[in-house]
Amino acid sequence: MACAATSTARAQAQQAATPLYTLQQQFVDLRFGMFIHFNIPTYANQDWPDPEMSPSVFNPQKLNCDQWAKAALSANMTYGCLTTKHHSGFCIWDTKSTGYNVMNSPFKRDVVKEYVDAFRKNGLKVMLYYSILDTHHKLRPNSITPEHIAMIKKQITELLTQYGKIEALIIDGWDAPWSRISYDDVPFEEIYKLVKSLQPDCLFMDLNGAKYPAEGMFYTDIKTYEMGAGQRVSKEKNRMPALACLPINDSWFWKTNFPEKPVKEPAKLIQENIDPLNKVSCNFILNVAPNRDGLIDSNAIAALQEIGNTWKNSGPLPALTKTDAPIISHNLAHGKPTNSSWSFDMNIMDFANDDDFGSSWTSNPEVQQPWYEVDLQKEQAFNAIALTESRPNIRGYKIEYFQSGAWKPLLKGEAEGRVKIHRFTTVKASKVRIWLESYRSTPSIAELGIYNEKK
Repeated sequence: MACAATSTARAQAQQAATPLYTLQQQFVDLRFGMFIHFNIPTYANQDWPDPEMSPSVFNPQKLNCDQWAKAALSANMTYGCLTTKHHSGFCIWDTKSTGYNVMNSPFKRDVVKEYVDAFRKNGLKVMLYYSILDTHHKLRPNSITPEHIAMIKKQITELLTQYGKIEALIIDGWDAPWSRISYDDVPFEEIYKLVKSLQPDCLFMDLNGAKYPAEGMFYTDIKTYEMGAGQRVSKEKNRMPALACLPINDSWFWKTNFPEKPVKEPAKLIQENIDPLNKVSCNFILNVAPNRDGLIDSNAIAALQEIGNTWKNSGPLPALTKTDAPIISHNLAHGKPTNSSWSFDMNIMDFANDDDFGSSWTSNPEVQQPWYEVDLQKEQAFNAIALTESRPNIRGYKIEYFQSGAWKPLLKGEAEGRVKIHRFTTVKASKVRIWLESYRSTPSIAELGIYNEKK
């Protein structure tokens, strides 16, 4: 069966991909789904268990994924998303990449397969969650090896070739302040392109909404926000295709007090999350954690039924504003030497290429023709530039590049938004400089990114 599934997935990958804009629209139109945190932490009473926790504890003897699917249907949800591997590295499918998996537990059944089969049988779409951070396999900051990257690729390949069509892959534990694994430590572009080669229509979402500006698509196909961690999508201003997630309980994985502890009020979930988020092109995914038997507790079941009695999916949302393709490549400007016209006090030039969108280089207000420059230190190829401000201010600018001892014009830009992305025919240069020509007030740059996107 695995060989047949692999062949099917490869055949799908050879088909022309659906335009990203269409996939984004289809995703927000789904409106509401079920997150399912179910893995070895279920048996630890903590979201992050001991990474050496034995597979022997994983034994959901009454596992019933059909119960999960029918609970989702009762709330008028349209899809599910299961934690195939969380931060402690335990895989709940029949993986050949590691022995730390469900087949070496007393349960010995492929949970991912049972989940996808049950949800599809009930007419629900299927998504998967996967963690890059993996404490069991010591895939963590300052310890990442080529073998780790090979394991990630093998695991993702298994997930996208053995279980049919996957609508979206939600990635976690990557480029987050608490994971500290960068997109260079584990090369983002390689993983992104692997996913698209296996399933071109699979949306790739990284839970990185806390770091990147809401107005730009950086390292994800959908803007993502973990509301339980304080990340918030604007319920007034958001215009990007988005996902926001929240648990129905007070944590993600099942805890021993969940059966008796009240869950979040259904009416408030509708009024404060589903409805207002849907109005700003944001899909809401509510986590419902199965217990150690593999069943959803009765209080959560009742809450989902109450949601479904009140809330209905009223159909497609208004058409999205078309956005630029996501930035997925290594930022050549990050950490390189910089120069500029006279800066304002402490907001000097290295704040605009420090990979921190909360800091900025700011021009001194006395300067009439401000400029900012990045020294790439050697001639390098690049074909995209992203100019990001802390707020929309700069309107007109020109960019030039230094090649073979001379400055040459690259482009002139006029854009109102906070994030300004330009793609162009590949050039080679050792320096890049931007001249700021028109702006409302003293200009500043949060980040100037320079990229060589693989075609």
